[in-house]
Amino acid sequence: MLTSCPKKHDFPKVENSFTSEQSDRQSNFSDAAFDIVALAASAGGLNALSEVLSHLPANFPAAIVIVQHLDPRHRSLMADILSRRTPLEVKQAEEGDRIDRGKVYIAPPNRHLLVNPDATLSLTQSELVHFVRPSADLLFDSVAGSYKDRAIAVVLTGTGNDGSMGVQAIEKMGGTVIAQDRETSEFFGMPSAAIQTGTVDFILPLSEIASALISLVMQKED
Repeated sequence: MLTSCPKKHDFPKVENSFTSEQSDRQSNFSDAAFDIVALAASAGGLNALSEVLSHLPANFPAAIVIVQHLDPRHRSLMADILSRRTPLEVKQAEEGDRIDRGKVYIAPPNRHLLVNPDATLSLTQSELVHFVRPSADLLFDSVAGSYKDRAIAVVLTGTGNDGSMGVQAIEKMGGTVIAQDRETSEFFGMPSAAIQTGTVDFILPLSEIASALISLVMQKED
């Protein structure tokens, strides 16, 4: 059973019933409890993302957007690699892409990825945020503004503190935040920074994150 952690430093686990008030925002995907999942990772991220995506079913009814810090000097093979490890369709995000259920969109190197209220994607080469581009903070902030309580943010292994401001935006708008735990993170900088904000709802081992997303997104609503 998926468990939650209260927003304080000892993080003991408690039962969570997953009940919530009906969203004021009409869902894009009416049979899903959430419309979008935003994942962020840095060092060690390829393995972590592969683990999560490989355990999501082909009928996963939410869109997925990903920021992975990549070397901007080289073409990214991330979409090709991940597409071989998941039944979901994976593509490198392009300007104007329309978000669709069960599809995975990955930020290209050296471009910030933003989610718009009209369910499209934008790319920008605006200034670095926390010394990185793409930025998890900008992605999470745009997801929070566009999808409010219908959004989930996941912070995976990585150095630095990218994502720590964005998870606060997700929480403020009523969304849900998941962070990878210390024991299974190759680098605990990003998850730790998110946890220290006090906005993380679930701190989970990497092996349990996919099942948590399935439970949250594919739950049956009354």
